[in-house]
Amino acid sequence: MIIITSSITLDEDEIQETFIRATGPGGQNVNKVETAVQLRFDIAHSTSLPDYVKNRLLGMADQRLTGRGELIITAQRYRTRERNRADALHRLIELIRAASVRRAIRRPTKPSRASQERRLSHKTKHANTKKLRGRVVP
Repeated sequence: MIIITSSITLDEDEIQETFIRATGPGGQNVNKVETAVQLRFDIAHSTSLPDYVKNRLLGMADQRLTGRGELIITAQRYRTRERNRADALHRLIELIRAASVRRAIRRPTKPSRASQERRLSHKTKHANTKKLRGRVVP
């Protein structure tokens, strides 16, 4: 079990990892060793996540999300397979944590009487200043 938050845990069987060759510089090692990790997580069929988290994750307009509701995270930042696995898992956990935070509902409020008066007095002062910049009559 992977602990995401105090109320959300993720079953390790829902995550699939495949190892691929990393791109970029690295000499002969990069052509021989598969150190990059491609982590796949099927959001749509996950039993660990609550519905509101699933909806938020599926609502992302992101290139990491496939049409079938599968999230693909590729980690190739490090030279070792273990560090790339940890990096991909950390990025998945952070993404789910961000989606699990419920935003506060905004309730529209009215401006106070004092703030309205301050606004209007500022407007009149500004208008008077601009009026004084007018053409000088000889």
